[in-house]
Amino acid sequence: MKEFKAQSKKLLDLVVNSIYVNREIFLRELISNASDALDKRRFMSLTDSTLAADFGIEIKVDKDKRTLTISDNGVGMTEKELEDHLGVIAASGTEVFKKEQNVKDNAELIGQFGVGFYSAFMVAKSVTVISKKVGETQAHSWTSDGVEGFDIAPATRDGAGTDVVITLKDDDGEDKYSEFLQSYRISKLVKKYSDYIRYPITMMTEMYTEDREKADEVTILNSMTPVWKKQKSDLGENELDEFYKNSFRDYRNPIHNIFTRVEGAVDYTALLFVPAEPPFDYYTKDYKRGLSLYCNGVLIMDTCAELLPEYLGFVRGVVDTPDLALNISRETLQHDRRLKAIANGLEKKILSELEKLLKNDREKFEKIFTQFGKAIKFGAYNNYGADKDKLKDLLMYYSDKNKKLVTYKEYTDGLAEKAPVLYACGETIEKISMLPQLEVARDKGDDVLYFVDPVDEFVARMLEDYEGHKFNNIASSATDGEVKTEKPNHKDLLKRIEEKLGGKATVTATDKLKSYPVCLAAKGDVSLEMERIMDAMGGGIKAERVLQVNLDHPIILGMEGLSDEAFADTVTVLYNEALIAEGYKTEPEFLAAINRLLAPAEAKPAAKKSAAKKADKKENEEN
Repeated sequence: MKEFKAQSKKLLDLVVNSIYVNREIFLRELISNASDALDKRRFMSLTDSTLAADFGIEIKVDKDKRTLTISDNGVGMTEKELEDHLGVIAASGTEVFKKEQNVKDNAELIGQFGVGFYSAFMVAKSVTVISKKVGETQAHSWTSDGVEGFDIAPATRDGAGTDVVITLKDDDGEDKYSEFLQSYRISKLVKKYSDYIRYPITMMTEMYTEDREKADEVTILNSMTPVWKKQKSDLGENELDEFYKNSFRDYRNPIHNIFTRVEGAVDYTALLFVPAEPPFDYYTKDYKRGLSLYCNGVLIMDTCAELLPEYLGFVRGVVDTPDLALNISRETLQHDRRLKAIANGLEKKILSELEKLLKNDREKFEKIFTQFGKAIKFGAYNNYGADKDKLKDLLMYYSDKNKKLVTYKEYTDGLAEKAPVLYACGETIEKISMLPQLEVARDKGDDVLYFVDPVDEFVARMLEDYEGHKFNNIASSATDGEVKTEKPNHKDLLKRIEEKLGGKATVTATDKLKSYPVCLAAKGDVSLEMERIMDAMGGGIKAERVLQVNLDHPIILGMEGLSDEAFADTVTVLYNEALIAEGYKTEPEFLAAINRLLAPAEAKPAAKKSAAKKADKKENEEN
């Protein structure tokens, strides 16, 4: 037996127990090695036609012997290469081949580190490699249990290529190595990790006739050609939709797809999709955003979050590139400028595509914004508004005047110079449309944008203005519409109302109202909407409330002659009316005040007498 070179035992333990996280990865690594061997022979056949062949990879399962075999008819290895490439851990045959054949770095050869082969020992009690080099007459075998060393001996093999024969470990408790002897499991792993290997991967699979008779047949497990590498003319009708639904487990067609191929400092191809609806967990911390990442057709990561900014996390799709800096296990990425360059390129492409849709296909853009506009708004606000300028022209809001979604640009196009952007906040369009403050705005012909998402007002505060037009919340600017009260009785009335409120709000007169007697507003930096949001988050930030009074309203005019009790009940009802209009819960005393005000006049003395009797009775009982 020959010993492994380098600090073999320690290094092999590191490869098997530390570098790889998922043991199923071993099949991807061995198939990738086989694909590299085929690529090498195909490359050599370009100058030597005698090396051409029907290239392919075959997987064989022997349940009785507990063996799994991965075979290829690639370039093969000599005895010396078996020793050099498999006997020296972390020696990459691919790197040697590149140097010998003067192959460019971006050629589609996958192996980089020379450790992928050893992932087999995660599941194997022993591994035998039988290989014959193209042009050689003698094959050789390499055998090891992955502990101390390996044996090399002459062997027989028909034709050039390599067989990797894995004898699986025995099942032990929860470690069920027999799963890798099940054809359905092998098929699933090939489909997941190696579906786009360019060569056919075949396996004898169990099939049954209509009479339930067993009739095994050879099945091609991989599709070989990725959809994103096909020419548009070769794509069947609805092929992209079917690819999306099958790949991302969605029964609905995507709203839109984006294809991009970039060549330059970093080469990559991307096929992206905008789903019809967000996943059920999209707005939760459990949602995993990201794109499926491939390196030359081999799946590296299911969801690579680094390729998308958070606000575009709804985009699904795949990215395939030869220019990745992978870590040694090829399970995760090394963060470098190439990854960042791809991410920046994808962000620009997606935003450019959204801008085109806004301009040329308004209906489709509005579908996307209706489903994912909240995420884009968060993108404009996050990171202290770092992306606000690139996103502000994509934001849309319901227009009170136009009764449809409009952009900031469309809203401001009709404004006078420096006229404010008016907006109102609420839970729904229906609730906002009933705000008292909207009446006067409509009479003046002013348009008002509806902010229905909690983040909307924060975005407006972050932007401060749009092209010189300041943002103005019609329910939060307490001084807007405030009128001076010249009549002494008006001043006394407002003062009396404020006293009855007991510090809940200050009271001012306003000309912002028409058919409503009062409305609630706020002054200072904290708006009523912000107060609600902070309350929902458990914060204690409160708005400085102002009850604005329409002095010309019949209810207000009639308050001067009320008794102190009726006046207090009227103030309670009016204040709670203002709360309801702004989407707040009513106070406990609201219903009692309404009942007292609605009681018939002749019933009130009797009610007072009855209440007095009850009080006297209670006092007598206590004495």
